[in-house]
Amino acid sequence: MGKAVIKAADSAGLNIVPLSFGSAVENGKTVQVCGKDILIHGPDDRENVLASVFDEHPNLVVVDYTVPSAVNDNAELYCKVGVPFVMGTTGGDRDRLYKIVEDSKVYAVISPQMGKQVVAFLAAMEIMAEQFPGAFSGYSLQVMESHQTSKVDTSGTAKAVISCFQKLGVSFNVDQIQMIRDPQRQLEMVGVPEEHLSGHAFHMYHLTSPDQTVSFEFQHNVCGRSIYAEGTVDAVIFLAKKVQSKADKLIYNMIDVLREGNMR
Repeated sequence: MGKAVIKAADSAGLNIVPLSFGSAVENGKTVQVCGKDILIHGPDDRENVLASVFDEHPNLVVVDYTVPSAVNDNAELYCKVGVPFVMGTTGGDRDRLYKIVEDSKVYAVISPQMGKQVVAFLAAMEIMAEQFPGAFSGYSLQVMESHQTSKVDTSGTAKAVISCFQKLGVSFNVDQIQMIRDPQRQLEMVGVPEEHLSGHAFHMYHLTSPDQTVSFEFQHNVCGRSIYAEGTVDAVIFLAKKVQSKADKLIYNMIDVLREGNMR
């Protein structure tokens, strides 16, 4: 995701600060993306490094794509330094995450789903759930989501969609989601193209009426990471404008970005 975001940001004409954070074993390494040598810093001195970079680049916006276990510590770092950030990482303690940001008065876009078209679908689901509560009462639901093996947590998008179905009257728990992480099953059962086993998001939601005579299917299949990278760049541009205008609201999501109407 880091490489994909750098490529999208470069295409959009944004100034990329050639610095990233990684694990201790990655400290001092460089990764070349779009002709830039991105220097990776380990965890030991990241506060001083980030503070120094923020002093040098006061319009800095950090983009966070890591792992669930790093969500809260990373947010604490950004808030301590005072740098605005866009977080596309899922998982972590979300209540704690929002409280950290609220208490620090730092600007942030936080969204478990950065693909703007998928977000538009989510927004439509939320509108339906709000306006027609109980419309699918009694219906049973099956949910399958397939992601690359490196994605250890349950899809945040699937959780959000399920929340909408629950408001629509469907009885379903998140632990009933069928999570597919095995590449062989992804090829044979899900139909993921082999070249996208390392980066994809296939979701299927199947609703069935109590008497089995009516069924509905909602499905969205994403190959690669460009959809998330493009949405992330939109979020960065959106957040930079909010910081410059000193907006009263501090915490945003991708639906806020969509509603602004400035999507590229």
